[in-house]
Amino acid sequence: MTSSNTPDPVVRGARVLALTGLIGLIVLGLAWELWLAPTGSGTLALKVVPLVPCVVGLLRHRMYTYRWLSLLVWLYFTEGVVRVTTEGGVSQWLAGLEVLLSLLLFGACALYIRWRLRNAAKVMA
Repeated sequence: MTSSNTPDPVVRGARVLALTGLIGLIVLGLAWELWLAPTGSGTLALKVVPLVPCVVGLLRHRMYTYRWLSLLVWLYFTEGVVRVTTEGGVSQWLAGLEVLLSLLLFGACALYIRWRLRNAAKVMA
């Protein structure tokens, strides 16, 4: 953030990428488990519940949300890797998409955090 409290272009871009990855994971999780290739009674769609409150935190530039989301996203990455190697057909493609969205989200969160910390150090100096 700059001294006028408006985010610089890198922070804004990282936030857009993070929101894209996050909303993509939420939509993918719901569509996958409820319509595209449901497993069981659709209760696996509940896996997106921890992601939903993160949308507000990302929109409000909450550093805490970016930090713990960068750790939480590895659960979705792991699920995607397991399912891409053990399932076939549509589920395998959806799992691959989940892996890509997880990597996008992690990268965007990491960039956002590093850039904000770097800018904070410049302001303090």
